[in-house]
Amino acid sequence: MSDNSELHIRDARPDEIVAVGELLLKSYEEYAARMPPEAWTGYSDNLRDVQGRWEEALTIVAELGGSLAGTVTLYLENSYNEAWPKDWAGIRLLGTHPSARGKGVGKLLMDECIRRSREYGMTHIGLHTTILMDTARKMYERTGFIRTPEYDFQVGSGVVISGYVLDLTSSS
Repeated sequence: MSDNSELHIRDARPDEIVAVGELLLKSYEEYAARMPPEAWTGYSDNLRDVQGRWEEALTIVAELGGSLAGTVTLYLENSYNEAWPKDWAGIRLLGTHPSARGKGVGKLLMDECIRRSREYGMTHIGLHTTILMDTARKMYERTGFIRTPEYDFQVGSGVVISGYVLDLTSSS
């Protein structure tokens, strides 16, 4: 891993809401060509809607050299997904700007979510991803997330959204 001494993890500020939405859009735009246009339109609207998640979740950012390099949304009250049990945290929309990839940004954001979830008293963290997001999926698995098909669901034309869970009571 390259030097990340200039990499700082912190909560996003209210004046960064639009910038975080644009960062997410840039982070996920590689998937646009692999999704039906109407699916991408809906997904990109969701990516940009940081304000819609602001009150119910933590928006955590990675700052590298004074610029936003990545972000993740952490739900400690689990209000976004009825599928997860109430004492589970939920992670959504982990994104790293293309120019910051390979610098450990995603891993540090994930580590911060795990730290905060433990601190808050959560027993597990759940997240969803797709087969398209191979790099992220591999990182989740290296971090200790276990594929949990009972939390899968389908969208659109049968695209499977895969459930993953990290047990915080047995991992260190």
